[in-house]
Amino acid sequence: MSSAAIGSEQIPPTQPRELRRVVTSSVVGTALEWYDFFIYGFAVTLVFNKLFFPTSDPAVGTIAGFATFGVGFAIRPLGGFLFGHLGDRVGRRATLVLTTLVMGVSTGLIGLLPTYETIGVWAPVLLTLLRVLQGLGAGAEFGGASTLLCEHAPPHRRGYLSSYAQTGVQIGLLLGTVSFLLVESLGDEAVQAWAWRVPFLLSFVMIALSLYVRLRVAESPVFERMSADRRTIKLPVFEAMRRYPRNFLIGIGAHICDTAVVYIYATFSLAYVQETLDLPRWVGLTGVISSTFVVIVLQPLYGALSDRVGRKPLNLFSVIFTGLFAFPFFALLDTQQPALIWLALVVAAGLGLAPMIAVQPAFYSELFGARVRYTGFASSREIGAALGGFSPLVASALVIQGGGTGWLVAVWMIVTALISLVAFAYSRETKNLDITAPETVQR
Repeated sequence: MSSAAIGSEQIPPTQPRELRRVVTSSVVGTALEWYDFFIYGFAVTLVFNKLFFPTSDPAVGTIAGFATFGVGFAIRPLGGFLFGHLGDRVGRRATLVLTTLVMGVSTGLIGLLPTYETIGVWAPVLLTLLRVLQGLGAGAEFGGASTLLCEHAPPHRRGYLSSYAQTGVQIGLLLGTVSFLLVESLGDEAVQAWAWRVPFLLSFVMIALSLYVRLRVAESPVFERMSADRRTIKLPVFEAMRRYPRNFLIGIGAHICDTAVVYIYATFSLAYVQETLDLPRWVGLTGVISSTFVVIVLQPLYGALSDRVGRKPLNLFSVIFTGLFAFPFFALLDTQQPALIWLALVVAAGLGLAPMIAVQPAFYSELFGARVRYTGFASSREIGAALGGFSPLVASALVIQGGGTGWLVAVWMIVTALISLVAFAYSRETKNLDITAPETVQR
């Protein structure tokens, strides 16, 4: 295993034991934080549309709930700028500890909120404010965890090892789905009365576990060397956009498709199956759980493949497949056959979504130099998330516009795939890039 360098200074490789600890902390930390972020989406279609946004039409309540769901995405770029700045100035690990607290506390407090029946309009207002805090934390979480992991990983295994950051996100999605599946099994009366609060309150317990794991991890050796050599800069946000304008735009466009479709698969599809197709909720939840398991298994394989063939081929394949499969996806859902609905979700996630998101940690880390990596990664990615994050809201409105069918949603998916396709087409292959350098050689 060769040593890396910043300028003329060599950085010794991270020892295997410490590397395993970094990978574990990345998986656990991102899983717990994204569990917090995802359960909001499940709660929208299960309880928030009734308890916080009551209307005579359940579909309208769902749209209102998805609007606040989208607020979390709208605020994520601010989280990327704010915490990315801290990550490039004071350290990757310290910033991740702070985002853990922001996300965990805000999520736990949602479980303590009184409903619309109790405090009226203040209920959705407070819910939206806490969603804003969730967005701030989420805006820096993935970028920070991926940056820390990539800067510890040996170059020839960067794609494989960093894919575990995304695996943690999918585990968070799985935990959120299972938690609400268990909650729903208690019956509608219990769910509406108190049971919906349990997944949110569990976040208080999860904070302790996440902090324990993250405080035991060493700071990025790349950041430590930069700090020792006083190579950090005062305003990494402006520096990232000034030095890497092309890559910054690529980072924005690259994240639009996967953000849009993952929430169509994981959250909107639940509402579509239950409200539009009039099928039991367990049909959609089972499909989401099955597809998430498939993604978790495939992501390390795609990450390892990217170390061999490169990031760009996998990115291009995934968005092309996603666009081509959009109409077949809804055709399978509209059969109203559970097995075909599950097949649609598994194929869409396993062949379309999984390659793109598995490569993402390495791909974004290689877009920016070490001095602005956290900021460039988090801010460009989260602007893309903000543009694609209202997808469940857009999809719900398009179903109404389309007369109760999903064909307009399929068109929307194709549009987002085309945007990301352009971004990936203009990207350069970076799997062999030296990411320890203060500035990358490819802009």
